[in-house]
Amino acid sequence: MASPRLETYCCPNRDAATQLVVNFQPEVFCGVCIGSASISLLLTILQLLPKKGQSPRKMPKASSSSTILLLISICDILGGLGMIFRSSIWLGFPDFIANISVVNSTDVWPSTFCVGSAMWIQLLYSAGFWWLFCYAVDSYLVVRRSAGLSTIVLYHMMTWGLAVMLCVEGIALLYYPSLSSCENGLEHAIPHYITTYVPLLLVLVANPILFRRTVSAVASLLKGRQGIYTENERRLGTEIQMRFFKIMLVFVICWSSNIINETLLFYLEMQPDINEMPLKNIRSSALITWIIMVVLNPMQGFLFTLAFYGWTGWRVDLKWRKREIPWESMSSSTVGENAYPSPVNYQSNIHDSKKISPTDSQQTDEAISMLSEGNTSSDERLTRSSPIYQGW
Repeated sequence: MASPRLETYCCPNRDAATQLVVNFQPEVFCGVCIGSASISLLLTILQLLPKKGQSPRKMPKASSSSTILLLISICDILGGLGMIFRSSIWLGFPDFIANISVVNSTDVWPSTFCVGSAMWIQLLYSAGFWWLFCYAVDSYLVVRRSAGLSTIVLYHMMTWGLAVMLCVEGIALLYYPSLSSCENGLEHAIPHYITTYVPLLLVLVANPILFRRTVSAVASLLKGRQGIYTENERRLGTEIQMRFFKIMLVFVICWSSNIINETLLFYLEMQPDINEMPLKNIRSSALITWIIMVVLNPMQGFLFTLAFYGWTGWRVDLKWRKREIPWESMSSSTVGENAYPSPVNYQSNIHDSKKISPTDSQQTDEAISMLSEGNTSSDERLTRSSPIYQGW
């Protein structure tokens, strides 16, 4: 799981609320974490592997959206590997981990492992949050025809730069001037929690706004093609809207428990004695959400692939072919050699329309296909009657 409490656990003088949750059934906690992360890791990789029955095609030019979706999955995979490694060490070497609690210990390796593993997980999931925010920004810019592969460099700079900066800053403030003195006051802990939850809260607040504006822009873009809004175009707009909804639904499911848990623990920290009887229900709620977090946080990787691509099936094809991979866009459109195809066959409408130029029509096809690429359910439902069936 990804929680700033795991960084504060590295402090020998950790607060009582952190002590409460981290010491609650640690063997069960680590076992559930390994199980959840392993299942998510295997299913995520299964989702991304090519499948049998997929005809080989010429590899199309990647879009910024497909690259971002791939990078989000990579962050989830690497974050899950970090959870598995950390929990395995905790389970396999309990005496090694016990040295973290020893004040002024001469053995620096337990604390180094604790800090390093916690930073690895926080950095990768924080980067995943920033990439998800970039996906929302890129989706909006695509329909405004202001984005492309050239903007991916800016996304890299923003994502990795901000993720590293916030992670290092939060850890430095938490452990300043040393591990033995961290958590002595809220001035150490609060900046660390802020830098951890800023990207998460940004996605929760900004992404729904950007997705809603993108859906509105898509509707205007589709209407502008012919001056009418056909049933196929309406279905395509609904499909894109549902895709955005699924992404936000997965994000809320996987991370709302973190916010609830952190709120409860901060409330407990404000109390003189967290073991008082009136606080029993709050302690129980904090422990319940703590276990929920260890199940849902690692599952984000697999659930996101379902939101991005749908279920791609079990039949994996490991034979090497020069083929299109699931996170890339679909095969080339007939309107241009390097253009992305539209999930709906507008070819006849393009020729009939005198209001839209071929260049504008091609740009619209590219923009719409970038938003719906990889979504097989949309392709099958909207293009089954098309002369060019574009499922993958």
